[in-house]
Amino acid sequence: MYKHYQMILQEANRRAQKAMYKQVLDVESPFYGGFRNPHHVIQAKNSIYEITKLAMVYCHEASDYYNDETVYKSMVLGLTYVASVQRENGLFDYVTCNFDSAPDTAFCLKKLLPVYQYLSVERSVKNQEPLYKMLEVIIKKGAYGLLEGGFHTPNHRWAIASVLGICANLFKDEAMKSAMDSYLIEGIDCNADGEFAERSAGNYNRINNDAMIWLTEATGDPSYEAYALKNLQMMLTYIEPDGSVFTANSTRFDKDAKVYPKYYYWQYLYLGQKYHKPEFLRMANKIMAIVAEKQITAPDFLIHFMNHPECIEGEIEGEGEVEGVYEVQESVHYYQASGIGRYLNKDISLTVLKDKSNFLYFNNGSITLELKLSGSYFEHRGFKPDQIELIEGKTFKLSQQMKGWYYLPFKTAQATADWWAMDHSKREIKAGPTLNLTVWVTPIETSVDVRIKVDGPDQAPFRVEMALAGIETIETEHMAIHVTGSEALVIKEGMVEVSNASSSMIIGPAFGNHRFIEGKEDSDAKHPGCATVYFTDYTSFERQFRIQNFRLG
Repeated sequence: MYKHYQMILQEANRRAQKAMYKQVLDVESPFYGGFRNPHHVIQAKNSIYEITKLAMVYCHEASDYYNDETVYKSMVLGLTYVASVQRENGLFDYVTCNFDSAPDTAFCLKKLLPVYQYLSVERSVKNQEPLYKMLEVIIKKGAYGLLEGGFHTPNHRWAIASVLGICANLFKDEAMKSAMDSYLIEGIDCNADGEFAERSAGNYNRINNDAMIWLTEATGDPSYEAYALKNLQMMLTYIEPDGSVFTANSTRFDKDAKVYPKYYYWQYLYLGQKYHKPEFLRMANKIMAIVAEKQITAPDFLIHFMNHPECIEGEIEGEGEVEGVYEVQESVHYYQASGIGRYLNKDISLTVLKDKSNFLYFNNGSITLELKLSGSYFEHRGFKPDQIELIEGKTFKLSQQMKGWYYLPFKTAQATADWWAMDHSKREIKAGPTLNLTVWVTPIETSVDVRIKVDGPDQAPFRVEMALAGIETIETEHMAIHVTGSEALVIKEGMVEVSNASSSMIIGPAFGNHRFIEGKEDSDAKHPGCATVYFTDYTSFERQFRIQNFRLG
């Protein structure tokens, strides 16, 4: 992967140049030596991230800054600042959120350790020994701080455990090993599909994968890397037609974010070579092709090439021609444990989700359609399928029963007349009527057929909501409008075309039997920046329509 290595090396030179402009050089400042983040906050974590950018190019013989005295002084100044803000117990603060933070300390050490490991080998790096010693003091103190523990989210456990495991081996410390083991007792939160608990394809999957690789390195147990292998196999099916990652299933901040998979590059390359998986190596090729096509910065992985020079060699032809990635003609995936179904071909992706009001996504690379079936029925605020089945090869059947109910009076007097103090779980319940909702979603080449059936009490107003991102115009037989991003249109009949300069979708036949598109009972906010097209009807009803994709030009 020599070409990738060269791209990453050149980007590392540019990152280092930018890093030095961020350093605080005012000797009177309490932040002297630290590095500003984009919000001009100065703290240990972002300072360490900038220092490692400098360290990579300082230590690399082919970089523009190899053994550069100015870079060395900048690193020493930065590490002096970092040491000054490291708490007595070894932990760092994440000053905009957490203090005495073991997780943030683990992420800091995760950045420093590869540089420390590189310097631990005899090399022709100028000032190698003093730089190594400064890193060692900070890392060892931080690792002892991690013994105190404390975390908030699932991925924090593996960040802490993996760093403890690496440090236990480096410093021959049994307390660190024992602390690592205390986390591993809980078992890894990766399901049969390869999905980690946070379902964060845009960010935390790759954080967990990094931790699994380090846990295998620390313990010698390949079962931890097996989780990463499983997740990366699943991630092959999470790539959208525009090269981005499907993120709507995430439970974290990356939900619905536009994220490209560049930070998965090293995992696909390293594990692809280690386990002889050509589809992973082709995915590494695909990721770097996306980086070039989208003109985004190459991933910050020079230090990994430096520690694993064997990964520079070994080219493989092709990019992404594997089951799941969108260059293939067609693939269907149903991850039952994760509640997600995916259909992909060279033009489109289709996604259905369990337990989500926005249960269907249709993407053609430039337009994204997000579909809901909305309406209020007792405490329910729209269709959230609690069952998904894959039938007849590639039809997804989604269903939900909405059961109505009412409280009944207590049979005996209560100790209080305060409604909020009463134990309402002890009330008897009167059953109300049930509404049955079923949706069949069938991809057909570049289109998808949607059939909706709603059975139950009549006259409840329901609506199909299609939030559309990336469109410029909406046209029907009777009108054409330029989209600003806040339109809300009920289409009563015929076909509707939504388009931009490169593609369009034709949707229909439409139906519009009422104009009740929002009310006080609604709980889901409209998707910001999207135009919304509605089809509406009263229960009970059965309707079918098609979403057809077209490439223009």
